[in-house]
Order: sequence, then C-alpha cells, then structure tokens
Amino acid sequence: MLLLVAFIVISLLLKKAFCSWLCPVGTLSELIGDLGNKLFGRQCVLPRWLDIPLRGVKYLLLSFFLYIALLMPAQAIHYFMLSPYSVVMDVKMLDFFRHMGTATLISVTVLLIASLFIRHAWCRYLCPYGALMGVVSLLSPFKIRRNAESCIDCGKCAKKCPSRIPVDKLIQVRTVECTGCMTCVESCPVASTLTFSLQKPAANKKAFALSGWLMTLLVLGIMFAVIGYAMYAGVWQSPVPEELYRRLIPQAPMIDH
Repeated sequence: MLLLVAFIVISLLLKKAFCSWLCPVGTLSELIGDLGNKLFGRQCVLPRWLDIPLRGVKYLLLSFFLYIALLMPAQAIHYFMLSPYSVVMDVKMLDFFRHMGTATLISVTVLLIASLFIRHAWCRYLCPYGALMGVVSLLSPFKIRRNAESCIDCGKCAKKCPSRIPVDKLIQVRTVECTGCMTCVESCPVASTLTFSLQKPAANKKAFALSGWLMTLLVLGIMFAVIGYAMYAGVWQSPVPEELYRRLIPQAPMIDH
C-alpha cells in the first residue's frame, strides 16, 4: 500500500516516471520490443479506430478494481487484512506463477508475443496501475514542452516517442500516455528546444528543466523517502508473527478468501 502511495506521489510530481524509470514489467516489455525490432525490423502501429478503444481497456480494469476497493467497508478491509488468506496472499500469488494453469500460460504467452510486434502492449492497453498513474500525472507541474521558435520540425521526437505521442505538433504534452521517459528530449537535435520543465522554454527566460540524472535522483529519492518514513513509523514490517507464517504457509493451497 505504501509503495502504491510512493508511485502516486511520483506520478503527481513527475508524470508517469515510475512506468518508464522503475517498473520491472515496463523494462521487460521494452526489452522484448527491442528484440522484436531486431528480428523484424519494425513494430506494428495499430490504426486509431482500433488503438483508441483498446487503450480504454486498462481504464475499465482500473474502474473494476476501484469499485471493489471502494465498495468494501473500512471494517471489512481491516478484517480481511487480518484473515489467514491475507497472511498467505503473497505465497498464493507466488504459487500462481510457479504453477501456472493452461489459461494463465496462454495469456502470458500471448502478451509476450504481442510485445514483440506492438511496443509496450501490456502497458499501453491493459495495465490498470499505468491507467491510475496516467490520470494522476495530468496534475503534474512538469511536462514535456516544445519551443516552437527554435524547433526545426524534423519530427525526430515523435518518431522516437515510445508512446507514439505527436510531440512535434504540440507546445506542451498533456496526455495520460506520457511516461516522462525523456526519449524525445534526448532525440532533439536543437538544444533546449524540448525540455521536461515547469514552464515553456523561451529565448529570454530559462525554464527549470530536469535532466535524466536529476529525474533518476528524484524518483529514487521519493521511493526511499516513503520507505524510510514507513520504517520510522513502524509500518514497513508486517505485524504478523513469524510463528503464524510458519503455521499458515504449508496450508496455503487449502486457504481461500
């Protein structure tokens, strides 16, 4: 829960930086996408009439999980967290992936194959966490901003953008799809034309912009700050006694919610 708070804070301040700078699933998806590029020379770009509805799927999944979470009374959540099922939930999740059924194996295989042909297929179309971070990121003061006066309209930023955002047509990028990866900034051949900044860059006014190194430090700093607070407040370690773990873990397959 506290890690989710950290991810939301990162998104609130630095766009969906968690997705592009920390998420292991996003990293794996990117590596698979790079492999697809090497094997096939390019990746598929779905037409807008198909791409836009598919992007809505992750918001449907997010709505479902939020509905379940908000529908449950606070007292019921408290009792659930103290239940035997909650204690062994992580163990059951581990067993779920260690002993995958046919349906799960097929789903994972389809996602892996899809990522070879469609960049960030899981992140773009299905990830409910990414959907939540995207909505929160709209409030971020930092955005990718383009100086139209110094822009040479080469289009390299849009071609390099992993989220396929038309950066070269925008003055500032306000979209839930931007992950703050700064690939577009790095690809721009004209210095200070594209910035991840608080304000629009101008000839007579220097914008406060983040570099890749500073972004890395801020993302890690927020993560460690939340973890450090949790450890200081005594809520980082589980209150469940080790003896209870030892007793319930062998019974995990038989425990249901």
